[in-house]
Parts: sequence; structure tokens; C-alpha cells
Amino acid sequence: MWAHSMTVQDYQDLIDRGWRRSGKYVYKPIMNQTCCPQYTIRCRPLQFQPSKSHKKVLKKVLKFLAKGEILRRNCEDEPMDSTMEDSVAGDFALINKLDIKCDLKMLSSDLKESLESEEKKKEKNSKTEESNELTHSQAIEDKLGSGEPLHSIKVHMVPKPGKGADLSKPPCRKAKEIRKERKMLKLMQQNPAGEFESFQAQGQPPKAKSNQPKSLEDLIFESLPENASHKLEVRLVPVSFEDPEFKSSFSQSFSLYVKYQMAIHQDSPHECGKTQFTRFLCSSPLEAENPPNGPECGYGSFHQQYWLDGKIIAVGVIDILPYCVSSVYLYYDPDYSFLSLGVYSALREIAFTRQLHEKTSQLSYYYMGFYIHSCPKMKYKGQYRPSDLLCPETYVWVPIEQCLPSLENSKYCRFNQDPEAVDEGRSKEPDRVRVFHKKAIMPYGVYKKHQKDPSEEATVLQYANLVGQACSERMLLFRN
Repeated sequence: MWAHSMTVQDYQDLIDRGWRRSGKYVYKPIMNQTCCPQYTIRCRPLQFQPSKSHKKVLKKVLKFLAKGEILRRNCEDEPMDSTMEDSVAGDFALINKLDIKCDLKMLSSDLKESLESEEKKKEKNSKTEESNELTHSQAIEDKLGSGEPLHSIKVHMVPKPGKGADLSKPPCRKAKEIRKERKMLKLMQQNPAGEFESFQAQGQPPKAKSNQPKSLEDLIFESLPENASHKLEVRLVPVSFEDPEFKSSFSQSFSLYVKYQMAIHQDSPHECGKTQFTRFLCSSPLEAENPPNGPECGYGSFHQQYWLDGKIIAVGVIDILPYCVSSVYLYYDPDYSFLSLGVYSALREIAFTRQLHEKTSQLSYYYMGFYIHSCPKMKYKGQYRPSDLLCPETYVWVPIEQCLPSLENSKYCRFNQDPEAVDEGRSKEPDRVRVFHKKAIMPYGVYKKHQKDPSEEATVLQYANLVGQACSERMLLFRN
């Protein structure tokens, strides 16, 4: 449907029934008929914890801002795709809980000597095959330092087929044991006396500094040195040609959009003209509202502009609604692909939702559009956890973990496990649908008495069922 004008509450209720907007065009997939069912997905920012790969992106941006460092390793990746490390983020929980309750008697000169001898033997061995047992402890240490997942380390704990064990070499030891030893050795070198005596006596390690993980805000807003190489500023601009900031930055923002569409989506110049840009990303049906109990910026449609050293390098198009921040689109300068701006902007928008929640407590969700399980370019959205998917039949939110097993078996799924549950917001009284006809507002019950077209009733009833009873009584359905 085409939305000429819409309140933020109407649109909030519509996206909670699986609708979505593109400019003023508002659409809803017919889920049990489409080839690729598109499930509305929302993240819960108040419980959100950045994954290992999210932290890497934030650190990469900070390094670039502070020192101008450019890491181009993953430039080829899709802009919004996170790396595969999200799937193994759990591995790092084990590393964070390093078990160092080992026998302290091992922390003697014998341990130092054994580690040194291992290093010497390693140098003597030229054949890689035969040195695997000796190098695996160093490999583990290197992997830990680089932040790679632990399960990717190849450690040969048994002889290769057809080869007997070399009894002249020291027995293979588990990686965990070597980690413990190295940790203890490091602690002992830092404080050889004093603190370690009480440590040995109690049989417990000295209390390390609090290892609380940094919050998302700590990682994003980490202070930069005074002589930082670059300056990044994020500005929130209302989507309105009456707004001076939006108007003055429009030309630069449009040029960036064209550059992005042509480089990333291979659009031709006539496919991304000013008319298309305005209709797609600058025209919004949402009426701006500034209620006293709402966020300071008010509700409505906005462009979140990322200014680097005085020029726009990315724009996140968002809607601020009564219960959520809804992400509409992102376009960015392809020259800065190395900063993973898709991931970075999503994290900034999650942090922004948390900020708005502080004043407006009911605003506590971040909507990421549609999740398509069978499409890798849309599947990445499931990596921002905790998150929920919308049941396409009862319109209740279900944690994504409960939905994934069903989606592996079938593209279309009803996520609500209660077979008796129904759509509570469905249209129960279609005669109360508000219709706008011949410059007059009337209930559908009155309008239908003057209609002879049999297809008209089917159209209005379908509309009522798709938008739900509440919206059908507030919005005006235009009939010509």
C-alpha cells in the first residue's frame, strides 16, 4: 500500500505485524506463499553483548581514528556480513575463564628448564612433520594472541598412521596444561617473591584485576589521543527539506548514495538518480512527533550521518518509533570498506537505542528489517543477539534460538508452539474499518451499502486482516 501519511504509532503496530516501508511504499510478504519468507527480526539492545568479531570491528575503527592504521584483510566481504568467528564466539568464553588452579610446586626452575629445552629442540628440528609435538604449545600461544578461534589449532596428539611414536621425544601434553604452566610462569616472573608466597600457602592465585568485559559504549567511545589521525562525528538529522542541516548536506549525501549503489550494487547512473534517492530514502510517511515523554530528538525518520574529517562517509537511514529504532538502509563510501561500516553502524545504532531508552523507557528494541534464513546476505542479522523473530501467524516474538531448528527443516514456519494460539490483533469487526471516500470519512459498514462491485469487499477485508483491528480503526483507507 502507498502511505501518504502515517503516525509513528501506526507504523510501530504495522511492523509488529510483519510490515516494512521503503520510502512511502509499505509492504508485507505473504509468508506462506513467497519463495523466500522474510521474518521480521528485532534485537534486544539492553541485553546485547558484542561478540568477538564485533569487538574486532570496533577496535579496527579506533585504531584507524587514532593512528590511521588500515587493515584491508576483509575488504572483499559483504558490507553487513560479520565474519564466521561469530559462530565460534563461545570458544573465547573458555579462554576468559583460564583455569590456573594447578600444583604450584611445578613453578620451579625445573619448569623453566623444560620450557627452554623444548624451545632448543624446536630449533634443531628442521622437519615440520616431526616438530608438531614441540611447536603446538607455541602455536596455541600465537593463536591466543591473534584472537583466532581455539578450535582451528592443529595439534597432533597421536603419531601419524604408519609411523611409530618417537620415544626419544618428550611425551605430548595437553594444550590446557601448557597454558596453565605459561600463565603461572608469567605470574611468577612478574612477582617472584612476596605475593607468591601467600599464593603458595593458600593454594589460590592472587586476585587479578577485575576482568569485567567492556560494555558496547566503552568500546565505541574509547577516548582517542589528542593527536589522533582522524576525527569521526555522528550527526542525527531529521529527514525533512525544511531542516537546514538536512538541506545543506543533501548534495553530499546524494553523491555518496550514487557512489555506493554503483560500486556495491552495480546500479547504472539512471537507476540511482536524485528522484530515486529522494523517493527511496528521503520521503517518509511518518509524521514527526515531539511528545514531552519521548526522546529529545522526537519520533520520526532520520539520517544518521557519519562525518570523517569533515566529509560524509556513511549514512544510516532510521526510524525512531515509540518502542524501537528501526533500521531502514545504510549506504557508505566504498573507499572505506576496510572499516566494516555495515557492522560498525549496526553497533552504533544498538548503542543509540540504549541511549534513547534512558529517557524513554518503553523504547528498548532495535529492528533490523527482515531475516531470511536461506539468504546469506540477510542471515548475518541473526548474529546480533539476543534477538527475536516474529511468528507469521500469531504475531508474537520468539527467541531466534527456538526458531532456527524449524527453519533448517522448512523455509516457512509458525514459531508459536501453542497450537491453540491465534492472532489476537486480527480484524474482528471489519465494518469499523475507516474509509476515506469522496472527501468524507466513514466506517466501512456505511461505505459498503453504496458499493456494487463484489471484489471491493474482498479487498477491504484483506486489508483489515493484514493491518489488524487497531490500525484499521485509526488509519484511513482511501477508496476511489
